Amino acid sequence: MPCYISAIEDALPILRRANRILVIGCSGGGKSTLSRGLSSRLDLPYVSMDRDFYWLPGWTKRPRADERALIATKVAEDRWIMDGTGASSFDLRLPRTDLVVWVRVPRPVCLWGLTCRVASSFGRVRPDMAPGCPEQLPDRDFLSYIWNFERRVSPVIVDRLDRYSPDMPVLQLGSHRDMGALVARLQGPSMSDDVLSLE
Repeated sequence: MPCYISAIEDALPILRRANRILVIGCSGGGKSTLSRGLSSRLDLPYVSMDRDFYWLPGWTKRPRADERALIATKVAEDRWIMDGTGASSFDLRLPRTDLVVWVRVPRPVCLWGLTCRVASSFGRVRPDMAPGCPEQLPDRDFLSYIWNFERRVSPVIVDRLDRYSPDMPVLQLGSHRDMGALVARLQGPSMSDDVLSLE
């Protein structure tokens, strides 16, 4: 069974020596902002599942075989921090991961995060999204995904962790304050405004 960690102090030694970190959680929760902050602090190359694997211009989904081939190539590298939940590729990603950071904030926080993201980025391509995929209004399916994430997706995550990485350390962060505190405790370049905004 994975080793679930909730205290930042307990996670810091693992985080500092990790070469490959997987950041997961519900959309809108702040995992991309956290990933970029950790990438800067730990000097790990930042990989976005949405930008680097999932999407082609015009919000066209990349073919599954191509997507998995790209993921397999990337996870074989020595060092990275990867932002994205996608349980369908956990079989490729988890065995190569040193630490999972699970952003597990409440549903209202995710919905508010999505609202802020759309308001600030509508019509523009975010840094963690593929070229040619400007921010758009969320549809009903996406809102339903966020609304039901804890009930429907979290049990799948737990199952995949048990299946593919039974000894994995998993740091669970339940608030933006915890996320900001985590980045603040790491040595390295100064925090960006994005990371500071998590507090």
